[in-house]
Amino acid sequence: MSGRLCRRLLRLGCPASSAGSWSRLSGTGRPGAGRSGTGRSGLSGGGRMNVFSREMKQRQKDWAAQLQDSQQYDYLREEVGSRVADRVYDIARTFPLALDIGGGRSHIAEHLSKEVVERFCLTDVSQQSLRRRRPSEIPTHCVLADEEFLPFKENTFDLVVSSLALHWINDLPGALRQIHQVLKPDGVFIGAMVGGETLYELRCSLQLAEMEREGGFSPHISPYTAVTDLGNLLGQAGFNMLTVDIDDIQVHYPGIMEVMTDLQGMGESNCAWNRKSLLHRDTILAAAAIYKEMYGSEDGSIPATFEILYMIGWKPHESQAKPAKRGSATVSFGDLSKISRPSGTDQP
Repeated sequence: MSGRLCRRLLRLGCPASSAGSWSRLSGTGRPGAGRSGTGRSGLSGGGRMNVFSREMKQRQKDWAAQLQDSQQYDYLREEVGSRVADRVYDIARTFPLALDIGGGRSHIAEHLSKEVVERFCLTDVSQQSLRRRRPSEIPTHCVLADEEFLPFKENTFDLVVSSLALHWINDLPGALRQIHQVLKPDGVFIGAMVGGETLYELRCSLQLAEMEREGGFSPHISPYTAVTDLGNLLGQAGFNMLTVDIDDIQVHYPGIMEVMTDLQGMGESNCAWNRKSLLHRDTILAAAAIYKEMYGSEDGSIPATFEILYMIGWKPHESQAKPAKRGSATVSFGDLSKISRPSGTDQP
């Protein structure tokens, strides 16, 4: 089901820091999806890709978290965090210990109660984001750590969640294997990440403008994982009973500058190694005109689409339901027409 958000223009101020315990366990730092279909391909093979500068992403998130009006840019994280929390509520059990990977200001925990999650561990590469986390009734321990290198022992957590963080990880197959490792048997991973169709309007407009004004184009939107790869990646990491679904969230903005300003305020600017550092003024003006012409709404606003990929995977346990063995069926599909109707059923 498609969601629709209106851009929040109010200046809400910076949220107050909330109390919580801290650890610093940073790992060793290591240095065009869309309608055209050029995304983060090759991930299913399990090889590590070096696409993003993790140091740059940390600086972007720290800068965004320290903005005086940083809460103004939380609307997408709030919405996706609440939808991840809804999926946690769908599981009829209490989780003694949960881990939020790349949780930043804790947009998932604020939607959960102590009756569902008794204790939370919140990790992020950005110290400033953790310092400004949202208040929650759940006791929370903050850990400053890179999402690519989880500093936890095997079989530690009953639940692992992640919202809008995994799309910046270079080694997504390796990260999923680490998540599987830190989960207890019969533990569940529930995540949300940006998909390959995200911001296709902005990507297309910038590419056409650069082709027109500069005779070529550079990648300005980071490559994202395709939904067709996600199920394979979860299976290769060891998860079973998989669920993958897509939700498009469309946000309307006054113009292209507001789109890019909000992405920067979210800490979601491009951090790919091959990014182009500057856009010429003429190119931006041309892209703005193309954006409005191709995608503009009747009210004068322009839409920006965020494709959100939701995933659920379980760590295997002997108590889980298992599929029947191949060939164990006692009735053939070809025999269905021969099955007699129950007595009292009217004939057509």
